[in-house]
Order: sequence, then structure tokens, then C-alpha cells
Amino acid sequence: MRTLISTSFVSLDGKLDPTGGDPGLHDTQWTFKTVDFAPEAYELKGREQEEAGALLLGRRSYQLFAPVWPGMAEFARYKTLPKYVVSTTLEEDDLVDDWGETTVLRSVDEVAKLKDTDGDPLLVHGSATLNRALHEAGLIDRYHLLVFPVLLGAGKPLFSDADTAAQRLRVLEHEVYSNGIQKQVLEVLR
Repeated sequence: MRTLISTSFVSLDGKLDPTGGDPGLHDTQWTFKTVDFAPEAYELKGREQEEAGALLLGRRSYQLFAPVWPGMAEFARYKTLPKYVVSTTLEEDDLVDDWGETTVLRSVDEVAKLKDTDGDPLLVHGSATLNRALHEAGLIDRYHLLVFPVLLGAGKPLFSDADTAAQRLRVLEHEVYSNGIQKQVLEVLR
């Protein structure tokens, strides 16, 4: 069985993407406009690329990353990994040609079947709606969070507000960097 890792840049108030307040921070802009750059804070991202066996993305995150990541040297390894996009609306014709093997999955049940296969971890980047659905289905095994010292207010939350049982986590790694970003690697306890 594969490990499913949710990896996110998240604000202190649990948002992945602001939707109100400051339009200049929408999409991913808040991640580089709200803190000074400290390269050591992103070491986890390099490790993730090395250990990942595949990327798992929601439709919106795929559409955000696919035009950009294939040509970026810092994400070169992702180009070689299989990618799975969970969407009920995305069609094969909507996939980019230069980012390697990509498969569209239509449901969280299909993600559960993929997770039951052998292989290295499945890495979920961003993908707010998908993350919440995976959490509610009990499919996430580990969280890799870079928590930014900013409150974004209105926006897409990482965590579901569904009426589910409390989920205990074990802290595997925690570090605070000079720019205030906190690294939290958390294992889901079952």
C-alpha cells in the first residue's frame, strides 16, 4: 500500500489560497510576498521530489501547475513521475503534452484503489478541494506543511469542516526558520 502525503504551503489560519482582502496575494503570490526568502525553509520540497512515486492533483491545481512546472529546473523530477488528476470535468484533451504520463481519476474511490497499489508515496500538492475529500475519506497518511506566519482571512481552507471524529497526529518533524515559516511533518494515527 502506498503512503498518501498531503503537502501544502498554508497560512496560520489554515488557508491555501486567499479569495478576498488583497487581490495581490491571490493564487500562490502570498507564498513569496508575505515572507523573506530563506532557502533552508524549502529543503522539505527537495526531499519530497526524491521520495515521491507519483503526483496526485485536483483539477484546479493541475491547471495551475501544468503550464509552469514542466519547464522549471527545480521541478524536473516531477516531469518524470506519473501524475493523477482527480476531476469529474477534466478531459484527456485538457492535459498538457510536455509533463509526462497523466491519468484522470474520476473519484476518491479511484484514489483509494490507486493507494492500494505497490509503490512509492503519492504526493498531493495544493488541491484544497481534493485534500478535504481525501481527509474525509480517511486516505491521508501524512501531512507536510510549511506554515507561513500570515493570516489570510477568506480563502480556500486546507482542512475540512465536516463533522468527523477527531484525527490524532504524531509530529515527526518540526522546525521554525528565520523568516517565520514553520515546517510540520505530521503522521496520521489510526
